[in-house]
Amino acid sequence: MFEKLMFLNQKCLIRAYATKAQTAKVLKGKWKSVVGLEVHAQILTDSKLFSGSGTTFGTPLNSAVSYFDASIPGTLPVLNRKCVEYGVKTALALGCKINEVSMFDRKHYFYADLPTGYQITQQRAALANNGEMTFPVIQPGKKIYYKTVQLLQLQLEQDSGKSLHDDELKRSLVDLNRAGLPLMELVFAPDLETGEEAASLVKELILTLKRLQTCSCKMEEGALRVDANISIHEEGEPFGVRTEVKNIGSVRSISQAISYEIERQFGVVAQGGIITNETRSWDAENRCTVAMRDKEVLQDYRFMPEPNLPPLILDMLDEKSDCNDPSSLVSVSAVAKELPELPEETRKRLVEEYKLNQEVAIILVNEPILLEHFMNIIKNLPAIPKKLVTNFLINDFLTYCNKANIDLDKCHLSYNHLKDILKALHAEEINLQAARKLIELVNDSQTEIDKLIKTHNLQQISDIETIRKYCKQAIENQSKAVKQYQSGKAKALFAIVGEVAKLSDQKANMKIVVNCLENMLKQK
Repeated sequence: MFEKLMFLNQKCLIRAYATKAQTAKVLKGKWKSVVGLEVHAQILTDSKLFSGSGTTFGTPLNSAVSYFDASIPGTLPVLNRKCVEYGVKTALALGCKINEVSMFDRKHYFYADLPTGYQITQQRAALANNGEMTFPVIQPGKKIYYKTVQLLQLQLEQDSGKSLHDDELKRSLVDLNRAGLPLMELVFAPDLETGEEAASLVKELILTLKRLQTCSCKMEEGALRVDANISIHEEGEPFGVRTEVKNIGSVRSISQAISYEIERQFGVVAQGGIITNETRSWDAENRCTVAMRDKEVLQDYRFMPEPNLPPLILDMLDEKSDCNDPSSLVSVSAVAKELPELPEETRKRLVEEYKLNQEVAIILVNEPILLEHFMNIIKNLPAIPKKLVTNFLINDFLTYCNKANIDLDKCHLSYNHLKDILKALHAEEINLQAARKLIELVNDSQTEIDKLIKTHNLQQISDIETIRKYCKQAIENQSKAVKQYQSGKAKALFAIVGEVAKLSDQKANMKIVVNCLENMLKQK
């Protein structure tokens, strides 16, 4: 069965990309793609939504399970106040209308890891509605632009358990540690068109939730899960039949999965086929979506009011509610006062206060560790130009981490390392080439910068006489470029400068080199 599934994956992958040229030819300018996201964010609390069991990731199997989580008869749900506060906090940050009264419902479906046979959620009257997110869309090699998407609903609900499948023993086991974990489900309108837009939306949401400290957003731990609804339609016509893609495990996979599914649907239509309403899974290894099952419809879930939970009523006016008293209402205005500076507000502040251009501000905010380094450096080393700091952090430090496939939070370069490199660079003790070399050396050895500069002989050569010797030799070696420069081709100077860099083993001070060469060539 596994071999058959792998074959189907490969066949699916080949078919989609084999028809790419045909698809573009047939559908170019006529069809549009539509993408809507549903995001499940685990609320960052110590206990579950309706029980006192712990929420710590990685605890021993079935060790964080209360009687209620296991659906023992006679147990009742008790709503976690902190989950409500964090849900309200998130909704306010996303510009939602908070509902004074919301309701809980039972959503019925039968999985082995859902012992009750239903999930407690909010379907009829959610915690909040009608929010909006505006975020930058970053695409490699393309201009950054902003996109706005509507947040239809934010609701509280409990998670299910986890099924563990043993292929060798041909049996399945159930771990209920996740059963009852508190979730926020965020349902976005189908306002997106591409995988890059979807990935950028999730990236912005992650930045926001981390600022709010309402979700850890660790996708590898299941703390943030994304489902994508994807369809295509002819321009001017109603939306087409949608498919839902599940099991998307990273921000990068979101872009890949949605882009693949859009291309697959275009390929089906181009060949005269029909898109079916189904749930598909993302196979990250083969970079292919695979059919899982027919898509459930609303009637399949048999929603009904949750009889064991009263309506959830919020305090919309009183700012003096005692938030430590479990019997008091959650005060929306009190929660609103706790909102931190949000990512887009930080971008605007960077542009206005520090005179950074918008693209640089977007990159810094999208990489919180990079932003932290920037703020620390300009605070403690105000003499260093901000442009030098941002250029080094983005063009050199971030580029190195991306090429080496190192996450910024796992890179061994500390703030002190970066500060010392920038100090040496600004003082012209080293040049940019040496600074780039130091990034690599520090990540490998974590040695102090001063020691590395001396050990690897990275000091910049600024002695005039030494540089004159290099320039004289470069002029002799690049006689053709010299004639071109003297005949009016100014760009020919770059070849001579490059020769000096080569002769000095990339250590010569290029400012001095250029001045020296210009003076020497004028005298010839």
